[in-house]
Amino acid sequence: MKELVKRDLDKIWHPYTQMKDCEDMPPVPIVKAEGIKLYDNTGNFYYDTISSWWCNVHGHNHPYIKKAIKKQLDLFEHVLFAGFTHEPAIELAERLVKITPPGLDRVFFSDNGSTAVEVAMKMSVQYWRNNGKKDKTKIVALDKAYHGDTVGAMSVSAKGAYTEQFSSMLFDTMRVPTPYCYRCPAGKTKGECGTECLSMLESVLKQSSTEIAAVILEPVLMGAGGMIIYPAEYLKGAKSLTEKYDVHLIADEVATGFGRTGKMFACEHAGISPDIMCISKGITSGYLPLAATMVTQEIFDSFYGPVNEKKTFYHGHTYTANPVACAAANASIELFEKENTLKNVENIHSRLEEFLGTVSGLPFVGDTRSVGAVGAIELVKDKTTKEPFPVEERNGLKIYKQGLKHNILLRPLGDIIYFFLPLCVSNEELDDIFKKAQKSIIL
Repeated sequence: MKELVKRDLDKIWHPYTQMKDCEDMPPVPIVKAEGIKLYDNTGNFYYDTISSWWCNVHGHNHPYIKKAIKKQLDLFEHVLFAGFTHEPAIELAERLVKITPPGLDRVFFSDNGSTAVEVAMKMSVQYWRNNGKKDKTKIVALDKAYHGDTVGAMSVSAKGAYTEQFSSMLFDTMRVPTPYCYRCPAGKTKGECGTECLSMLESVLKQSSTEIAAVILEPVLMGAGGMIIYPAEYLKGAKSLTEKYDVHLIADEVATGFGRTGKMFACEHAGISPDIMCISKGITSGYLPLAATMVTQEIFDSFYGPVNEKKTFYHGHTYTANPVACAAANASIELFEKENTLKNVENIHSRLEEFLGTVSGLPFVGDTRSVGAVGAIELVKDKTTKEPFPVEERNGLKIYKQGLKHNILLRPLGDIIYFFLPLCVSNEELDDIFKKAQKSIIL
């Protein structure tokens, strides 16, 4: 194990990692994975309670997905997707149109969540340009949002640690308060709010709709923004407002899609169809990188015309619609029906809610929240005032370290401990996970 770590630290720069921390907390070498367990090279296992950064849906090393990948590899591994096509991509596009909210009838493939977001924003801006409204270029985003790490995606993400070093590169974004029920921007009490924060969104749209191309948000669950779970009524209201003021609604379902919230897509909680939807992560169950941006036929048609009209969408990626990745995605979607995956999410949610209830009384737990297979525990210094702990105390990191000692992966978002459980987890595994988590969540 020491030799592997030494080789790693000699050459590799890890994401979201202050490499100096690795002096005391080196990376854990994983040599095997099965189901929801990761195994290091000394035989220890760790429950993958965050689905390996929110992408693993059906468990590691699933034979059905592996079989689909191997079958495609025997045919061909990759081909350019400009002027060529292939069955795995066509089949996947047909499946996506069938399972996503009504009206999303066109599929543009890319490589990851950030690029899916970039594609969505570029499509929206060019749509308005193609329709003679060149002034509609602004994007409205929630002030605690996270939409990715490429320049455009950072521009519509919250100002903070993820973006402050690159502020000179980012474009201006119109920001509205996040519907963060625990820390309500309207000063209301959780459970007693009439989604007054929607009025703040309407104010911006009413004043500047002639400049605004789109509103972008993660439906119901905001992932890296702090596992903030907000009412479906806000999402439904946001859709109504974008229609009223003639701007697009972009739903970033990169983290929320493919069953995470108990619905195949989180937009279903509000019964709405966005104009544009971004998907990635769970699309292949984490087996290979892939993403897609779904749009309405109306948006697609606005790019259709003779080349001299300059309506072409000039955007693409080398690995667009990689056939092996598409084969994995098709197999993953098939498993939802074969294994009744969404039904299992109902059980996971019930058990998760029960566990969160047991830790909610701890003196340093200010809020617990959950939706589907996702749950969060917000640590605070003072439960009455909701005062957070000083950042330098790094309490979330302390719990992460304790979790590893108890064979459980609890990678925090600052002082928010969360579960982003694989949708295949069994009751027996849940019992053990929550038992180990309770031993780990101490300060």
